[in-house]
Amino acid sequence: MITRRALLAAGPPLAFGLLWSMPALANSPAKNDCLPTLGPAPDFTLTAQDGRTVSLGSLRGRVVAVTFIYTSCTDSCPLLTAKLVAVQRGLTADTSGRAFFVGSTLEPERDTADVRAQYAKRHGADSKMWAFLTGPAPETMAAARRYGIYLGKQPRADLDHTTLTSVIDQTGTLRVQYLGARFDPEEMKRDISRLIAEPQCR
Repeated sequence: MITRRALLAAGPPLAFGLLWSMPALANSPAKNDCLPTLGPAPDFTLTAQDGRTVSLGSLRGRVVAVTFIYTSCTDSCPLLTAKLVAVQRGLTADTSGRAFFVGSTLEPERDTADVRAQYAKRHGADSKMWAFLTGPAPETMAAARRYGIYLGKQPRADLDHTTLTSVIDQTGTLRVQYLGARFDPEEMKRDISRLIAEPQCR
């Protein structure tokens, strides 16, 4: 059975068209219990809310969930952040130290270090497992595009953007993506735990 998240293995353009038109379906693990391999995850080098530089390469050895948000968003971003924090909190003690969550801003001109730190605190994100990133607008927008994020601006409205979360394994390989904010956090938690514990699948 095809899942909402597994469709992205067919490629984002095809997946987006199909996913918008179908309901979420139950998960069906691969026969070898390995998630699909989608290719090398795009690298980035941006700045966290505490001032440290964070790149995908610096997170090698951890399973990383990468998403794109902005703090003044009033619809999908707070819901998505809350779900990802729920995933973070649900990881067991022996797996939590091997996972990391990244939220990169889509509005760098407004999301200062203080604003991002307050956003993290408001959502209860564990600072040991989270980084809310920013950088010069060209760099943040380039990172978003490389991860398949569409971004537009509607007059007197929130930013119009794709809500997409990418899960990257310990070798820097993109393994699965979640479209939207209505996914089951238990499914993502299982995926992250499987990637931490999986045998060699590539």
